[in-house]
Amino acid sequence: MINKIKELASEHIDEIIAIRRHIHKHPELSFEEYETSKFIQSKLTEWGIEFENGFVNTGIVAHIRGNNPDSKIIALRADIDALPIQEENDFDFASVNKGVMHACGHDVHSSSLLGVIKILDGLKSEFEGTVKCVFQPAEEILPGGASLMIKEGALENPKPETIYGQHVYPDLPAGKIGMKPGMYMASTDELHVKVIGKGGHGALPHTFVDPVLISAHILVALQQIVSRHARPDIPSVLSFGKVEAKGSTNVIPDEVHMAGTFRTFNEEWRAEAKEKMVKMAETIAESMGGKCEFEARKGYPFLVNDYDATVFAKEAAVEFVGKENVVDLNLRMTGEDFAYYTQMMPGCFYRLGTAHPGTKAAGLHTSKFNVDESSIEIGMGLMAWIALKNLSA
Repeated sequence: MINKIKELASEHIDEIIAIRRHIHKHPELSFEEYETSKFIQSKLTEWGIEFENGFVNTGIVAHIRGNNPDSKIIALRADIDALPIQEENDFDFASVNKGVMHACGHDVHSSSLLGVIKILDGLKSEFEGTVKCVFQPAEEILPGGASLMIKEGALENPKPETIYGQHVYPDLPAGKIGMKPGMYMASTDELHVKVIGKGGHGALPHTFVDPVLISAHILVALQQIVSRHARPDIPSVLSFGKVEAKGSTNVIPDEVHMAGTFRTFNEEWRAEAKEKMVKMAETIAESMGGKCEFEARKGYPFLVNDYDATVFAKEAAVEFVGKENVVDLNLRMTGEDFAYYTQMMPGCFYRLGTAHPGTKAAGLHTSKFNVDESSIEIGMGLMAWIALKNLSA
């Protein structure tokens, strides 16, 4: 069966790469993936694949039914949204949508899943059960398309026993696969802070309450939450990426707006840390004559790969690409809304190496991100093999 899958992957790879390039060239932001969804649906229709659409407006669920289709059901997931990044690559399929780019590889995820569908459809007389293929919108922003797909019943009728997802990984060369059972990715909370003071002329500090200075004190003090309060066995990250003070060299604004992220791997500490942040920020602002409005938006849960499902996927990967090409991964402070699926059922989220061998690839979420497209053939073939091996287990 592995040889048949590899043959079909090789047979279809040119078409799938063309699909990937089309999706890459026409990226759409979270909850706005209307043309991407239409394009995926057009391919499924062209290939005669059964599917349902309209989940969270742009989500799609396709079914590949083998013999005795109700005997066992598993799910495969790909995300379809892009990021608000201006692409700086100069190849002919670079983004034509200004300020929007597939900088996280979702074009590879969605095209690879279409490749899996082509492979499985060609083999449906040779396996029993059903493979549910989920094309999910809005992985990149809260509340996350996964949670909404679940609420809208995308994983019901039929309900799968296990779910698998793969994600591009520029830290590994094409041909390599990364796996980690158990705790893998962090929870992701958004922090939105407004510091309110009283603006004025920069030369007359006695006449205003400086929200810029208050914000600086808050930013520095909040780092104590991780450095002085977090348990050493619970990894935590607190980072602020946005500080907006609309003043000038001699103009102090009335307000400063800040935004950041808090990530960790423990629910009790997650809640406790956010309480400490709010109290600390409000107290500092008040002590300096200002006011602080602190909103901690609860984001994705931490992602736990089911041990048995991941060991199973790792064994399948070893069979498909060789033991030397399957590596163990460490904890990641990045987050993924795939975590919502793993709260419903056993699941495994693994990594597909995408770097050109011998080169240092541009990182995820950067304007130069790209992949070695040979990885797509491996990605679609491996996912098809994991699915069929699972159905026959």
